[in-house]
Amino acid sequence: MTVALMWEARAAAGRGEELLAWARAQRLDGAPLRRETFRAPQDRVLVITWWDAAYDAELPELPDPEDGLTTRPVHRWRFESVTGQA
Repeated sequence: MTVALMWEARAAAGRGEELLAWARAQRLDGAPLRRETFRAPQDRVLVITWWDAAYDAELPELPDPEDGLTTRPVHRWRFESVTGQA
């Protein structure tokens, strides 16, 4: 099964590039099948990692950034792939 972990944060005012650089520099314990980093208006950063694992498997996730780098707590979601399922 493929599990996707999503990590999303909004940077504090004027710190969007810093948050993006921070997220891109984070290393995980283990190598995901795939990892992509996105940015959006309002200095939001999204990181999605894909893993070959059970939905409830313990998987490495990006940590919370240092205090002051974001405007709110990080949002995290977990999804399972349904490709090929009827």
